[in-house]
Amino acid sequence: MRVLVAMSGGVDSSVAALLLKEEGHEVLGATLNLWSYAGRLEPYNNCCSLEVAAVARQLGIEHHFLDYGKLFEREVVQRTVREYLRGRTPNPCIWCNALVRFPALLAEAERLGCDYLATGHYARIVEEDGVHHLLRARDQEKDQSYFLYRLTQRELARLIFPVGGYLKGEVVALAKEAGLLVKPRESQDLCFVPDNDYRRFLLENSRDGIRPGEIVDTTGRVLGYHQGLPFYTIGQRRGLGLSAPERLYVLALEPKTNRLVVGPEELLYSKGLIASEVNWLVPPPAGELEAEVKIRYRTPGVAARISPLAGNRAKVTFLEPQRAVTPGQAAVFYQGERVLGGGVIERVLSDAEAEGDREELLP
Repeated sequence: MRVLVAMSGGVDSSVAALLLKEEGHEVLGATLNLWSYAGRLEPYNNCCSLEVAAVARQLGIEHHFLDYGKLFEREVVQRTVREYLRGRTPNPCIWCNALVRFPALLAEAERLGCDYLATGHYARIVEEDGVHHLLRARDQEKDQSYFLYRLTQRELARLIFPVGGYLKGEVVALAKEAGLLVKPRESQDLCFVPDNDYRRFLLENSRDGIRPGEIVDTTGRVLGYHQGLPFYTIGQRRGLGLSAPERLYVLALEPKTNRLVVGPEELLYSKGLIASEVNWLVPPPAGELEAEVKIRYRTPGVAARISPLAGNRAKVTFLEPQRAVTPGQAAVFYQGERVLGGGVIERVLSDAEAEGDREELLP
């Protein structure tokens, strides 16, 4: 079997290549050049490194560098800036996987005559009755299935995740045992932002779209002033610069009025959400579906009812109200270990919408 491995120079993708080679497959490596920081000699972001070439030489495999910087800037960087300006908190890694990384690498695999593409993601794939199912990784702490919900059946059929059945500690041990020239490196949501200073990056790339404005309570009373809506997120308490007898949290960002709405913590809880751009990895249900939903990567899933809506949307109703549901983040649907699909959190449901079943309430 001839396999192209997406290599970043980190432990996970390097061990993925090692495992496949040890299994006797013909292995090639490829690294995407997605972003270059101004003034930096090494033309790769914090998720990738030129060290990957040394690892490929160690493994004795052919290796390719691929330049997809323009596509990445258009589909990921510019979209991220636009989403922040819309008052949302985006998840760029999901767009990168769906719009840049997997399409580019699968195309390269086909060009090179490879049967499969492998990556160092912590996730698993199983096939049952001709359907490819995306599963959580064995290592629940490192599981990355949340970032992969936009994959398609066609893509899943050509993908391998060699480290998905390993614990992170086991992967690190394999790298050390083989003497691989890798450094511990974790992927980052804003890998294209120098020094992780996303505020400065947004200011430099927003074309004066970031302006100070009012901080108001739920009645519209002005309590203070913010530095720019993109610098805040739902549920935030620190850094508001307010003095009040009770703790205040960010409840909403209103781009049309350039206002930041704050209030007590109990108002952060909501009964449901509308997800847009929904992608189903399995055939979508005809009616309501009970599943577990993750509304951000680092929080556990919660029980919910999911109802598909027209226009690739879905209504998600939580069995218990959830805190700080954040537009722009992903809502990913699970049943046990299996990823059913997911979408982008468009907005929070009002109590009336959550308790009703009429789609006309959901514009």
